[in-house]
Amino acid sequence: MSSASSGRPAGARDRDSAGRARNARPRDGLGRPLPYGADGVPRQPEGVVRTPEETVAEAQALLDAGRPFHAHEVFEDAWKSGPEAERALWRGLAQLAVGLTHAARGNVTGGARLLRRGAGALEEWVADTGRRTPHGMDPSALVTWARELADAVEPGAPHAVDAAAQAPRLSGGR
Repeated sequence: MSSASSGRPAGARDRDSAGRARNARPRDGLGRPLPYGADGVPRQPEGVVRTPEETVAEAQALLDAGRPFHAHEVFEDAWKSGPEAERALWRGLAQLAVGLTHAARGNVTGGARLLRRGAGALEEWVADTGRRTPHGMDPSALVTWARELADAVEPGAPHAVDAAAQAPRLSGGR
């Protein structure tokens, strides 16, 4: 679709109120961009500062709804706004959500790679901090979930995984 047919002037870029480039295209439940004017799912607002408990609850609701890309955005906000000591935790969780997103989109190689990267990040964070249940979550169970899903999809799943059916339980794995 050309800029002219999208209702935007040729060469125009989506910008936020501060002038930063932002993609305003609607997205589907797995975060794939849709054509301008299409009905998409509500996007997660960027830069929201939440308590860790709010982050976990909102991300879990999105994962349960089969929207791991959007859960990744919630984790990314926590990673960017949270205390330095927890950034690796939230970044690892974001990687798990993106890994599930890729597996659900049918990119099993990328999905498996990101699931393993996120699992490694969580293991490293626990080893570095000694915290076994941050904010009620069970990183050990999440590591197991991520590695099992990566092993299941890596050989080439016959089709994309169902993101909602494969979603982890943040407070205890699946």
